[in-house]
Amino acid sequence: MTTLDDAIAAAAARKATPIADVIETPRLLLRASVAADHDETLAAALESAAELKQWMPWAHPQPEMQSTRRFFEGIESAREARNMIDFQWIERATGNLVGKGGFHHADWQLRRFEIGYWLRSSAVGKGYCSEAVSALTSYARDHLGALRVEIRSAVDNGASRAVAERCGYVFEGVLKRGVMAGDGSLIDGCLYAKVF
Repeated sequence: MTTLDDAIAAAAARKATPIADVIETPRLLLRASVAADHDETLAAALESAAELKQWMPWAHPQPEMQSTRRFFEGIESAREARNMIDFQWIERATGNLVGKGGFHHADWQLRRFEIGYWLRSSAVGKGYCSEAVSALTSYARDHLGALRVEIRSAVDNGASRAVAERCGYVFEGVLKRGVMAGDGSLIDGCLYAKVF
């Protein structure tokens, strides 16, 4: 049972924990998303709509300017509140946006964080997603004090599941009707986790 003291301690930890503006990997800069990232992200999402629409409700039937703009209008305040910590994945060699992802659900009291991600189609198959997810996992453990990091994926989303497995996440089970498909329906999802 959660006590008032636990809740107060979690709120204090949330506010006191500094959040990096940039996380570096050998090939990527994971840079904090800001409102001005709207246009570049929409272009990447539109390029990738055929692949994303099956799994991402915001991409079905295709990403829209208005909903993307609404997401980005709130991105900085969500980060400030530590409710969602989102990053643009920038290829260091070119400066191009190759994907996005971050901690889309954060439970500061339990120190549990969920990583969500997607890649633009032209960047698939180059190992960028595994590189970024590994860096986010290490960051959660080393800087956010994570005790548990999760990845959820549709049962049939083999590419997303493969990233979790390559990054050393343990398959914990199937969540019946536990994730939302691109069309908004509830479908079975896989739960992967790392516990520290």
